Amino acid sequence: MKMWVLSSPGVYRPQGDTYLLEHVLKRSGVCAGLDVLDVGTGTGALAMVAARCGARSVTAVDVSARAVLTAWVNARIRGLRVEVQRVESLAVLASCRFDLVLSNPPYIPSSVSAPPLRGAARAWDAGHDGRAVLDVLCSVAPGMLRRSGQLLLVQSGLSDVDETVNRLRSSGLAASIVARRCQPFGPVLRQRVRYLEERGLIEVGQRTEELVVVRGVKA
Repeated sequence: MKMWVLSSPGVYRPQGDTYLLEHVLKRSGVCAGLDVLDVGTGTGALAMVAARCGARSVTAVDVSARAVLTAWVNARIRGLRVEVQRVESLAVLASCRFDLVLSNPPYIPSSVSAPPLRGAARAWDAGHDGRAVLDVLCSVAPGMLRRSGQLLLVQSGLSDVDETVNRLRSSGLAASIVARRCQPFGPVLRQRVRYLEERGLIEVGQRTEELVVVRGVKA
């Protein structure tokens, strides 16, 4: 059953990518007894899944003040222990260590080179190749993991899954794809069909994308 969550304008609502990562968390049972960080928490949906799956502690962070408030409310009305923080950069957490880092980051290719600084599109737009946030995560997250810690992130096949795997391996993690799911284009991608076709990111007439969960494990 999908978790009902309170949302608000400008905060990313749980969708197919959220549910795919949720499925991986529940199936693997990986959260039990761990200190968990949820990066780009939005409504707090994944942070709450981690808490319900027995995490020792859950920290949820987002750049959006509205998302932070939404996640805080969602956790409180369910009586779940989730610490929610607004952070402008993951550098703020550079000295922290976690057993599990989760993320459903912005990953949609955009005609604008840099991610937006405000507005709803900040939750999905990630530069020309969709990797503006993914590359930062691949660089920073491994240093935030304890020994044997894991990173689990979900992204679209449109934003170069192989690059994510290769970057994580270059950072010292054992990286692999642990889940895949195809789904029809949502509203954002439907509006960008011509742009994506012109960039060669989709085939002419393509109207589905593959969602992928990548896992990186620290030795």
